[in-house]
Amino acid sequence: MQVQTTTNSTKVTEFLLEVFAETLELRLLLSMLFLLMYLGSLLGNLTIIMVTTTDQNLHTPMYFFLRNLSILDMCYVSVTVPNACVNSLTDNKGISVAGCAAQIFLVIFCACVEILLLTVMAQDRYVAICQPLLYPVIMNQQVCVQMTLASLLLSLVIAVSHTVITFQLSFCHSNVVPQFFCDVPSLLRLSCSDTFNNKLLILLTAIIINGSCFIFIAKSYVHIFSTVLKVPVKDERGKAFSTCVPHIVVVSVFLSSAAYVYLRPPVISEVVQDMILSVLYTIIPPFLNPIIYSLRNKQIKEAVRKIMLIIFLPLKS
Repeated sequence: MQVQTTTNSTKVTEFLLEVFAETLELRLLLSMLFLLMYLGSLLGNLTIIMVTTTDQNLHTPMYFFLRNLSILDMCYVSVTVPNACVNSLTDNKGISVAGCAAQIFLVIFCACVEILLLTVMAQDRYVAICQPLLYPVIMNQQVCVQMTLASLLLSLVIAVSHTVITFQLSFCHSNVVPQFFCDVPSLLRLSCSDTFNNKLLILLTAIIINGSCFIFIAKSYVHIFSTVLKVPVKDERGKAFSTCVPHIVVVSVFLSSAAYVYLRPPVISEVVQDMILSVLYTIIPPFLNPIIYSLRNKQIKEAVRKIMLIIFLPLKS
């Protein structure tokens, strides 16, 4: 444990992160699993970015938001997984205070942008299904860019606020973070300062961001489902449900796991349980988003097929 001793207190200068498991064999297995998920996330999201950028037919608001979501997911999953896998494989658990602060900032920033983008995408689906004639007017390019920039700016303010107020605390009880990456709840357990303001900020963020986004998404899908049920063609209803239900599943898993980790009382719990819950909102969404949002989409599949033909056809000839 690296500390600096001053006249009145002992100050932590380095944190130690948990590894995936105690035994080397299980650490190796889990590290390989998460690395494969990481590479799958990068490949799936990169494919969506390339396809939605190069294919002119996909330059619509829906695919604009999908492209932004894919860019965000590549960043989000890169904040935690590579470092955690390297730590588990090398048994090097140390992370500097500055590195820990950067990780907390990036995790909160990406998580906030994620939920805000998912909310905007629910709005996009609502307008497309419930108000199709007004869709080009409501979801024009300027509005899409403004909503994306607003999401980034709001998330930046929230991430900076949480990071600054967290690292104003004193960490003198221990420097062992009970998590495979730095997050606010884990650091609050290590603090010997008064954490009331930190907990209040977490609660306000959960109510303002998570709560309002969840209500907005739920309201959008109530209107969507009520409209879809009125469609006489069974195939069209099935197509709409297949598009919307996966969105609801990802949002529910993301919000519920993150809310439980950040809002539960600060009791001592199993490290494995904390890690599993954290995986649900840091690794699973970036891995599943390309599959359920785009790679099941016929337009995306057709665009991928065209790109593959362009790439591999010259090689055959």
